[in-house]
Amino acid sequence: MSESEETASTIGKKGVEMSGIVVGVDGSEGASHALEWAAAEARLRGKPLTVLLAWQWPTGVYAGAGWVGITQEMVGDLERIAKERLDAACATVAPALDGVEVKRVVVEGGPAQALMQVAADADLLVVGTRGHGGFVGLLLGSVSQQCAHHSQCPIVIVPPRET
Repeated sequence: MSESEETASTIGKKGVEMSGIVVGVDGSEGASHALEWAAAEARLRGKPLTVLLAWQWPTGVYAGAGWVGITQEMVGDLERIAKERLDAACATVAPALDGVEVKRVVVEGGPAQALMQVAADADLLVVGTRGHGGFVGLLLGSVSQQCAHHSQCPIVIVPPRET
């Protein structure tokens, strides 16, 4: 597996220039399934695969207290944790990534916005879903919904595994 890695603290207005297939991961089973699907599609098309994990400040860090006490060390810790989560997500599906050119990207920001910016020039954006379950209304604000409505490139929303 050929891999490169990029860590960015924020995404600029132009995003990170990419081509090929972009897939978002967050450590969930749905994201893992989407990553496997995206890897198979990248192999089929002979395209590179960008695996993206976006992280945001925990709400409790700034809620009601402003940004007092935020240190560069805290930023580094959050970025390190995000990178570890991305590495773990890729390791979980390592056989699916064999023979695929993979670029790992960790960014600070909202997941839907980060995915759409990075995938603006991509051939395809792939995201997972946890399915409807008993709370259909909760999906209205989901990453897959936002990407489906606002993505500038074709998108595939990979359904949950059949059990």
